[in-house]
Amino acid sequence: MKTDFSQVNDDQSYVSIPEGSYDCRITNVREGLARDGSVRWGFRLDVLTGEYAGRTAGWDALTWSDRGIYRVKYVLGALGFDTSGELELEPSDLIGLAVRAQFELDDREDPVTGQRVQRLRVPFRGYSPYDGSERGRVDASGAA
Repeated sequence: MKTDFSQVNDDQSYVSIPEGSYDCRITNVREGLARDGSVRWGFRLDVLTGEYAGRTAGWDALTWSDRGIYRVKYVLGALGFDTSGELELEPSDLIGLAVRAQFELDDREDPVTGQRVQRLRVPFRGYSPYDGSERGRVDASGAA
C-alpha cells in the first residue's frame, strides 16, 4: 500500500453537530476529580429531537468546588432540581434528565502535542429547562 500522508490533517475534531441550541438528555455520568482535587461529574449530552437526534452533542461537567458551585447550582436548577436549600444527589440521579443546551465551538491548540482540537462546549449560562417542562426523566425520543 502506498499512501501520501502529506495532505492528511492532524487536527482532531469531536464535533458531530453544528453549533446551536438543542434539547438534550444526559445519558452518562462519570465521577472523577478536578485538577484542584474537587469532585467532578462529567456528563454526556445526547440530542433528543430533530435532525441530529441520537447523536452525542458533547460532554460537560459539574465541579463541586468553592469556585464551581455557582455553576453547579445553575445547571441543577435548569435540570429542574430545587436549589433553594439542601440537596443530596448521586451522579446517577442525572441520567435520563433533559435540558435545553446551547453549544459553541471550542477550537484550541493542545499545548503538549500542538494539535488543534475542536469540541462543542456549553457556556456558563448555556442551559435552560427542557421545553419548559418540570424535571423528569425522558427516553431517547423525548417522551417522559
